[in-house]
Amino acid sequence: MLLTFPLLTADELARARALLDGAQWQDGRGSAGAQAVQAKHNEQLDPASGASLALQELVTRALERAPRFLAAALPLRIFPPRFNRYTGATNHYGPHVDNAVRFADPVTRVRTDLSCTVFLSDPASYDGGELVIREPGGNRSVKLEAGHAVLYPGTSVHEVLPVTRGERLASFFWIESMVRSPEQRQLLLELDDALMMLREQGESPATIALMGTYHNLLRMWAQT
Repeated sequence: MLLTFPLLTADELARARALLDGAQWQDGRGSAGAQAVQAKHNEQLDPASGASLALQELVTRALERAPRFLAAALPLRIFPPRFNRYTGATNHYGPHVDNAVRFADPVTRVRTDLSCTVFLSDPASYDGGELVIREPGGNRSVKLEAGHAVLYPGTSVHEVLPVTRGERLASFFWIESMVRSPEQRQLLLELDDALMMLREQGESPATIALMGTYHNLLRMWAQT
């Protein structure tokens, strides 16, 4: 499943850009695993910096009110969002797979069922920088409007193509879902979508019954 959705409002995006404009960047390889570090060539914010903590709160609050994200991800834990920059000599991230488990803090582990990237730069302001995700049917290339996000399987091989002009700013993080199986998550999302369409025509015994089916399936499959 690959899903794109709007996330940040114009005011939130302006706030994020103001924080990023004054931020101090560091070598992004410090957070990469043994395999990914060989492919990673970007810069990141120190996750403990004031700018990063303020941005984490901004993105997390936006996720809490994003119905499409909540319906698709069914989040149990969200790794605190991080922030990166691709520009100049540090302008790409070669093909890699993210670590299966990330430490959100010394005691909290997050299984990376899903990955999410939030684009923070106007796509017209930079060339290249597409997020390319390998899928069974072929590669998917993603370059979104600023403030929009893409959600995709954490199991995917993916890369960021070289930025040849300007700079690409983004947030990235991982989600451990209450429903571990991607097939079950997809079925729940499809059922939720169908229910939303039916409910636009008004509540009925059928929509009430289907809502019960949705929650009973979620109750059966969810781990909390």
